[in-house]
Amino acid sequence: MNFKISAALIGILVLPVAVMAQNLTTVNGKPVPLARVDALVKTATHGQEAPPEVKAQARDQVVMREIFAQEAEKQGVPNTADYKMQLDLVRQTVLINTLFQNFIKSHPVSDAEAQAEYTKIKAEQSGTEYHARHILVDSEDDAKKMIAQIKAGAKFEDLAKKNSKDTGSAENGGDLDWAKPSAYVPEFSAALQGLKKGQMTETPVKTQFGYHIIKLEDTRAAQFPAFEEVKDKVKQQLQQVKLQEYEEKLRKSAKTDYKFAAEQPQQAPAGAPAAPAPQQK
Repeated sequence: MNFKISAALIGILVLPVAVMAQNLTTVNGKPVPLARVDALVKTATHGQEAPPEVKAQARDQVVMREIFAQEAEKQGVPNTADYKMQLDLVRQTVLINTLFQNFIKSHPVSDAEAQAEYTKIKAEQSGTEYHARHILVDSEDDAKKMIAQIKAGAKFEDLAKKNSKDTGSAENGGDLDWAKPSAYVPEFSAALQGLKKGQMTETPVKTQFGYHIIKLEDTRAAQFPAFEEVKDKVKQQLQQVKLQEYEEKLRKSAKTDYKFAAEQPQQAPAGAPAAPAPQQK
């Protein structure tokens, strides 16, 4: 008897085992690919390593999905117009996501680009920061009385805690922390920049919020994080800009007579009065 087994026969015997290893199980005789589990886990964890319990839940989910899908097919769902429309939308979504992912991979933001953007932003945000306190009240008379009390020896912080309408800063004695003048309304900003370290406004400063007593604690050059601390965030923002530019390029190059909303003239809302006719000179 010839006990030699040909290589071809060995391949036939081994193949079913290899194929089975690629499947999670079978449902009603139909194989369920193990790759579906990996894909579901990757989507749920955004590519991060998943704990065992998540993988177990994914396996259960994949099998249940196959059971439900088979039943839907048995009931003829794939032949319905609604199914075909939704399937086409899903197909487009996968195509578009893959297109954009491929673009990002082939057009990465370099460290040099990120450094240039960082330098630009840093220059725009340079200047002086002010550490201020304030007391906000409704009436000018109340503000004047408190200015007099502070001059007579009362503590600015104590009066702020007791009287300021700005509850957010009142708890901290009117402390507004460090900020650039542009963070405040113009009247407040102008008064603040006119003070020297340790000084308080001699007269109440009126704004849309009421009357302020402002005290300047200190000034410093505007603080800015180091490049390495924000590099990833800057790259992410620049990558988004590149992607938006790519989208716009594709839109403009497409041949269509469709008018996008941004390209159409703005219409006045219903019931709005018509714009007056220009006067004759």
